[in-house]
Amino acid sequence: MVCKVGEGDPTSLSLIRQGKIQLIVNTPWGKVSRSHEYEIGRVAMAHNVPCITTLSGASAAVRGIMATKNRTLSVRSLQEYHS
Repeated sequence: MVCKVGEGDPTSLSLIRQGKIQLIVNTPWGKVSRSHEYEIGRVAMAHNVPCITTLSGASAAVRGIMATKNRTLSVRSLQEYHS
C-alpha cells in the first residue's frame, strides 16, 4: 500500500528514492493531485524512473511490456499503424 503524498508513509516519493519503484503510472485528478504530479515527476526524473501520466500511455506501455515478454516485437512506421 502506498500513501498519497503528505498522508503518511510510505509515499511514492520515498519509494522512488529508495529504488523500489521502476515505473510510475500517475493520472492526477484535481488541483492538489496536479501539484503532487509535478513533485512525483521531478523525483522520478531525478532517479531515472519512467512516469506515465495518461491511461492511453499506460495501455501502450502494457502492450509494449507484453510484446517484449512474448518476444513479438516488430517495427512499423506511424503511418502503417494508422492506415
